[in-house]
Order: sequence, then C-alpha cells, then structure tokens
Amino acid sequence: MNEHTQSAGDLLRVWRQRRRLSQLALAVEADISQRHLSFVESGRSQPSRDMILHLAERLTIPLRDRNAILAAAGFAPIYRERSLDAPELASARAAVEQILHGHGLNPALAVDRNWTLIMANKAVGVLLKGVADHLLAGEVNVLRLSLHPDGLARRILNFREWRAHVLARLSHELDVSASPRLAALLEELKAYPIPPHAQSSRPAPAVGNGIAVPLTIESDEGSLSFISTTTVFGTAVDVTLSEVTIETFFPATPDTASAMQKLLDAS
Repeated sequence: MNEHTQSAGDLLRVWRQRRRLSQLALAVEADISQRHLSFVESGRSQPSRDMILHLAERLTIPLRDRNAILAAAGFAPIYRERSLDAPELASARAAVEQILHGHGLNPALAVDRNWTLIMANKAVGVLLKGVADHLLAGEVNVLRLSLHPDGLARRILNFREWRAHVLARLSHELDVSASPRLAALLEELKAYPIPPHAQSSRPAPAVGNGIAVPLTIESDEGSLSFISTTTVFGTAVDVTLSEVTIETFFPATPDTASAMQKLLDAS
C-alpha cells in the first residue's frame, strides 16, 4: 500500500513509528486515551480535522505531510504552497535576501528541503572557484556541490570529517522527513570517491576550539576555516517557507576573516 491509498489513520501510525513512539506515549503526549488513538490508527474511528492537526503537531510532522493526512481524511489542505517568488511571500523573500547580504564577508546561502540552492550572497561565489560547470547548471544541489569530486571535495582539507558531518545530518533529515528524494541523494553522496588528499585516515587537526565540525577549505589566500549555523522560519504556515533553510559560514579563525576580505576585494 502506498501513501496515495493509505488512510489518515495509516499515515498517522507511520509517522508515530518514525518518531519511535508507542501508542501510549503519543496518547499521553496528546492528552487523549490510548484506546481513541488505537481506533484512529486502525480506521475504526474517523479523526476530525482538529484531531489530525493536534496529533501532527505532537509528532512534528512537516506541513506538506500534514496536508497529505488531511486529504486522506477527506479534508481540504490548510497549508498553502507558493513559490518564494509569489507576491504573497515578497516580505519573506526580502527577509532571506537581507539575511544573506547582511552577512557580508561570511558565506551564506538559502536552500529548500532537498538542499537545492535558492539564493546565495557574493561570499559564496568566492568559494566556488574551480567547481565544474555541470554542478552549477540547472538546479544546484548544495550537498552534491560539497562532496562531488568535481565540486569542492578536492579543496576541502578536512574532507573525511566534513563528509561524515554532511552524511550524518542528511541521515537525520531523512529520518525526520522520510523523503524519497533525500534517500536517493544520501546514497548518491555515499558513493562518491574519497579524493586522493583525504585517503589518509589521520584525524583532521582541531579547528574552532573543538566547538563544532568546521569546513576547512583551500583558497588562493590559504586555508579557510568556517563554522556553520542554520536559520529557519520558526512560525511559517506556508509549505514552501517552512522548508527554507539559511546556512551561514562564520570564520573559525581571524586569518579566515582576513583572507575572505582579500578574496572578495579581488573578485
């Protein structure tokens, strides 16, 4: 049985299992009886729209999947999905642009739920020198750009460490979302060869005082080390906006900030 033929109860049960919750645990969290939840999941009781939304909130189900559960129960979707270019999202797009450009020397980019690049600031372009044209054509996937042998992989000095971080993060996102597209991307990234300079199994030197996994990359101004942070729209009720993530890379060393200034001045 696929998602298109599953009932609302089936889909709620699948999401509960993805969250590794028992019926009792979810019932307690949602303040309903386990018997009621059991009836909903088995189809013996038809859930109301409010009950679906209540359970979806407790299960932190993504907005597009909440719409799917509502549709399976015969209700109209309540979360709209519009292009980020839509007039209604003009203020949100302006906010993203302001965040990206406000970071100045710090590379910052916005991606969608599939890690497809939406927009980036000028500092990101500085880091893409030498990346193959085919990786920058059409829909640009940021994780593919990072680990592909024709992308940044050959210039990432702590490649093994960074690769492990990227794969772990993508695995977590797949666990949360169960997205087939992310599953395919994960397998693709795992299959990429390890570049020659990273064949050694020696651990990478500590950067950034050991507080986070850095991205350490070679440039014309020497080694650059960054610590990444993530920003999301925490109160989004539009599907598209809820899936926008802003990734910002801050210098992990004073030399990196100085080098980025020189690189931007020369670009």
